[in-house]
Amino acid sequence: MPPAPRLAPLTGEGLLADRTYAALKKAILDNTLPPGTSLSVPELARQLDVSRSPVREAVQRLIHDGLATHAPHRGAEVSRVDIDDLRQLYVVREQLEGLAARLATEHLDGDGLAQLRGILAEHEAALAADADNAAQIELDMRFHRAVREFAGNPHLLAALEPIAGRSHFALHSLWRGAEAPRLALDEHRAVVDAMASGDPEMAEAAARRHISRLRVRLGQATAREAAPRRLRPSS
Repeated sequence: MPPAPRLAPLTGEGLLADRTYAALKKAILDNTLPPGTSLSVPELARQLDVSRSPVREAVQRLIHDGLATHAPHRGAEVSRVDIDDLRQLYVVREQLEGLAARLATEHLDGDGLAQLRGILAEHEAALAADADNAAQIELDMRFHRAVREFAGNPHLLAALEPIAGRSHFALHSLWRGAEAPRLALDEHRAVVDAMASGDPEMAEAAARRHISRLRVRLGQATAREAAPRRLRPSS
């Protein structure tokens, strides 16, 4: 059974529901709440020192994002990682992220391009500062979310958001090597450069290539983790 969560009471300003959601999302992405952990509304409300209402709303948002699921007879829990399922998700995500980049290129203006380049700059600074995986994963998610929003298609956004949320679980495995975050950032930059050129087909190809390479790296990472230990010589 996964260990019980240990969360600090909420601090800061802003809407309580948004702060509750942000705290739980961060706890999931940095593995404070590992896959399979029960998201008990009363217990989380107690630990965060808030009422149950914002926690209940936050849990529903996490389910929508694909970061949590509702398990029969158990209630809400952090989504479990299934490698075969993730591989299939990445196949679908490759197509949809490509479409998002194509549509976003058709709508992109100077302000939008500046926003994307700003996210890239923040990610570059995070790499230089050797920021933890949780911070880098958040920047990765911000980049892809911005592209999806610039696409301007609510149906695509609704279809892709939960898939992207669930697939980001894999980044904890993918980004254990120092080179993986750099590869992702370089591929994001290639997507933005293609979008800046104004060529929707080029942008779609760059976005699909990025997700395809993530899928390959996922397979390589999981293969390394599953490699059998060296057997002792028989006596």
